Amino acid sequence: MPAESLEQSLRATRWGAALAADQLARVAAESGEVVVPTSGYVCRSGEPVDAWLGVLDGMVKMMISTPSGRASTFTSIPAGGWFGEGSLLKTEPRRYDVIALRDSRIARVPRRTFEWLLNTSIPFNRFLLVQINERLGQFIGMLEAQRLHDPDARAARCVAGLFNTILYPGIGKKLEVSQEEIGYLAGVSRQRVNQALHALEAAGLLKVEYGAIVINDLDGLRHYGS
Repeated sequence: MPAESLEQSLRATRWGAALAADQLARVAAESGEVVVPTSGYVCRSGEPVDAWLGVLDGMVKMMISTPSGRASTFTSIPAGGWFGEGSLLKTEPRRYDVIALRDSRIARVPRRTFEWLLNTSIPFNRFLLVQINERLGQFIGMLEAQRLHDPDARAARCVAGLFNTILYPGIGKKLEVSQEEIGYLAGVSRQRVNQALHALEAAGLLKVEYGAIVINDLDGLRHYGS
């Protein structure tokens, strides 16, 4: 099957579906897309923020690195996720790297188009309010898990965060994600993630498949260890 056009991909998003036809056509005409190979940079810390970014296909991770080489992953963003609105609103240089965990198709909505939508579309503004609030809740939850919970609970909360249907609509119950990727996000080793996932599987909360996770009880994952 031929790949979807950018306009078709944008129309399938929650915010794109809320736009008038002429608004969507303008956004599609002014936007672009790139394919970033596995381990390639979608964007880099310190760069000017010139676009709002969406993952149309694939998966990326948001992370920071220190000059000494230490790295910390904030979150992973699967297909359907959009990011970078905070940096655009603050008009500051980007404060994190975004790296493709697999070959990823990335949409780029230019700053001028993003700002035009802010000034002309009430549904788009509502979408952003929900997006920012949900992202804040996600990061607070991750911080809580890292400070208060054991590795099993941290892995559970990490997996649950990847299945956030508000940030990543259309995610379904199955996601192709490696144990190494979960380890980056949860801040534990791949070997410890393997143990945690099998404990969560034994509890009936998820099913581990080769290179993928299938969710059985999302609410149970969100509250595991509480």
